[in-house]
Amino acid sequence: MTPAPIHIAGERLMLDPAGVLVWPARKLLVVADLHLEKGSAFAATGRLLPPYDSRETLQRLALALRRWRPARIVALGDSFHDAAGAARLPPAEATALARMLGGAELVWVLGNHDPVAPDGLPGAAVEELAEPPFVFRHEARPGRIPPGEISGHFHPKATMPTRCGGVTRPCFLADAWRVMLPAFGAYTGGLSVTDPALAGLFPRGARAFLLGQERLFSLPLAPSRARVA
Repeated sequence: MTPAPIHIAGERLMLDPAGVLVWPARKLLVVADLHLEKGSAFAATGRLLPPYDSRETLQRLALALRRWRPARIVALGDSFHDAAGAARLPPAEATALARMLGGAELVWVLGNHDPVAPDGLPGAAVEELAEPPFVFRHEARPGRIPPGEISGHFHPKATMPTRCGGVTRPCFLADAWRVMLPAFGAYTGGLSVTDPALAGLFPRGARAFLLGQERLFSLPLAPSRARVA
């Protein structure tokens, strides 16, 4: 895979086509919105989905960890689909998660779906993580903030025009102030970058980096009257 470098707050970050962000200078890898055990949460309400979402999500995460070998891993919230998700994680997946860490430090940033620390799993849970010049939080804060916010929550996706029609893919979303990660989980949907909830966070435009199989596809998002208002 070919990652894309970006520079924010004087630091070089790498956007990986798998959907993770890496801060090489600190050997730190960031992932957002795993939504582990979403399938079992749906099954409890009678909406049956194949119960393999956690396995697939963790297998893809393991590949990214082997590629980058980080010393620290930050999960940006909604790592589990609900507060009881960690308790429902099958023993094989829980064991695989502990094994794939390979001695790396894991930080769980709490999200709206998982507002409590995952019980029985390695790692420390925090509301947000300050690692100057960056702050890692689940949901971006509106307004002009100091450069260095890294977040998830919105599951951004963008549509790129092609000769065969538009292609819609999950994406990173970045400007000079903040980076928003795509959702990593197998059963996660997406919110269009043109939605007011996202456009309002990037009023001066941004750049979307659509996830491809081996590379990212960059798409500029120009400021619009709706965004600037």
